[in-house]
Amino acid sequence: MGNVVRMDDRMSPEEVRDRLRRRAVFLRELAEARELRKRVSPRRWRQERIRATVRMRTFRAN
Repeated sequence: MGNVVRMDDRMSPEEVRDRLRRRAVFLRELAEARELRKRVSPRRWRQERIRATVRMRTFRAN
């Protein structure tokens, strides 16, 4: 795997900056959508959080 070329190596610095900026915007909007979902449907959000916790416990080694 030593000959793997990273995406950043082929991109100009401007392209890298633009990509990182777009990624930051996307992640910010995603977090905003999650917060909105929490406020709009708290019961569904609570159930989703419980299911995620149970899923994580399933894969955790003791």
